[in-house]
Amino acid sequence: MFTEIRDITALNKEEILTLRIADNQQNFIESTDQCLAEAKIDKRFIPVGLYRGNTAVGFAMYGMFPHVDNSERVWLDRYFIDERYQHKGLGKYFLQKLINHLVATYGCQNIYLSVYDDNLAAIQLYKKFGFIFNGELDDKGEKVMVKEVHDHDNH
Repeated sequence: MFTEIRDITALNKEEILTLRIADNQQNFIESTDQCLAEAKIDKRFIPVGLYRGNTAVGFAMYGMFPHVDNSERVWLDRYFIDERYQHKGLGKYFLQKLINHLVATYGCQNIYLSVYDDNLAAIQLYKKFGFIFNGELDDKGEKVMVKEVHDHDNH
């Protein structure tokens, strides 16, 4: 399966905007439209399309942000697979690809994300990949999870 993480450009923006979250997930994540608007304002956000062959099947947005202790944290801020392509193993597949991509891009030791505590499917997925709750809440009241990246993870 040929897959890749692509930058969003004028050429593929329309396609990315057609990606949809399943109705029962609407409360858990912003639409691609909102995400792209946010990334336009805050250049630290990097939005990407997740492709299988030449088809956009998902969306992610990540970036490096300062933390209160003056360190910088790498955040996988948004991540979803389009509702038409869910339940095919792509969620797991692209999460691993994104982890590898973030480690290669930032050389980070930790990857952070946040999740609503009733988003059980996402929590289950993230736990499988070694993300654990660290006891923090983000500014929207979502629980923060962190994954420690070890050298052997990145292969």
